[in-house]
Amino acid sequence: MTKTKTKMEAHLHPRPGSESQQTWRYAIAGLSASLVGLGLARFSYTPLIPALIAAKWFSASDVVYLGAANLAGYLAGALAARALATRIGAIRALRAMMLLATLSFFASATPLAFAWFFTWRFLSGFSGGVIMVLAASVILPHISAARRGIVGGVIFAGVGLGVAASGTLVPLLLQQGLQQTWYGLGALSAGLTFVSWWNWPAETEAEAAPAHQAKPHHTSSAARALLVQYGLNAVALVPHMVFIVDFVARGLGQGIAAGSRYWVLYGIGAIVGPLVTGHLGDRSGFGPALRAAFLIEAAAVLLPTVSSAPLSLIVSSVVVGGFTPGIVPLVLGRIHELVPHSAEQQRTTWSHATTSFALLQAAAAYGFSWIYAQTGGDYLVLFGLAGGAMVLALAIDLALALAARRS
Repeated sequence: MTKTKTKMEAHLHPRPGSESQQTWRYAIAGLSASLVGLGLARFSYTPLIPALIAAKWFSASDVVYLGAANLAGYLAGALAARALATRIGAIRALRAMMLLATLSFFASATPLAFAWFFTWRFLSGFSGGVIMVLAASVILPHISAARRGIVGGVIFAGVGLGVAASGTLVPLLLQQGLQQTWYGLGALSAGLTFVSWWNWPAETEAEAAPAHQAKPHHTSSAARALLVQYGLNAVALVPHMVFIVDFVARGLGQGIAAGSRYWVLYGIGAIVGPLVTGHLGDRSGFGPALRAAFLIEAAAVLLPTVSSAPLSLIVSSVVVGGFTPGIVPLVLGRIHELVPHSAEQQRTTWSHATTSFALLQAAAAYGFSWIYAQTGGDYLVLFGLAGGAMVLALAIDLALALAARRS
């Protein structure tokens, strides 16, 4: 009887530090998910492209379409995430998507046909879209408000780790062979899936309830504007994500090795960025932190149009790399500020934000490629347009703040 009472008291009154341990267990689960579904599934493909062509698995034109399949899958996953969570539960959906991403690596080790590979690249993107919508939204409601920024930063540091792995781990695996590289990525993904499996928070009945049972909420003008700003941020990131290596290598005539070094710097920024921005959001509030982020990011995106000196390109690569995943904890934190009392509405708003990001990123990727061709390879036009998108996001934010003061 005494032992039973002691156990009950321990459950009701956890030991000091147990809440902190639980917080970091959740954060590790989220980081593992973002590393598998967003980091490895997306970014590990880029350094594999030359090897796929050299091994004659696919032609150069086919490889481009296979890259687009992942982007299309990501958009589909973002759109389907809430319905999937409603049907099977968010935690089950996250586990299933990590398994699906893992399976896609093993399936890609055998190039049976273009349609086979295209399907698995699409499914790997699909898993990333679902994970992006659900991972943080099931974790952050269980985190104290004072620590949501840094925990969100840890979760999305997985994206940066994926960028870093694309420039370090994949070349090492390729020394063993292309098929072995896919197996290696699959094994890593399987290990991360195992690590995360029992570390997700328990899903409450309220979180698992179907979305149509939730009471409708009015979306504020600030929340609607945030969706637009997040989409504009996606546009601003495209030139660095797609063209920075080529800009340095061919545009500046410095060669592929020099261009690759800036990609490594981009990856370093992507690892550190969400930790810094998340901490900043916790300290200063997510509204002011987001406004500062828009200003800094606009300057960093536009910097190559002003100077192509090594120091300028280093700063630009690191800062934009940092904001690639670093903007995510800020937007998530801001959503929690704007929609403070409904986890379901927070999840809905975040789903819409992810969809806005995916749509505008895809449109910008294709649009900037077309502009690049039409301008005869003028990279500076692309950086200028991307910077303009970021300035517009900042202008929207300032206009809303001014309107709020006048009202």
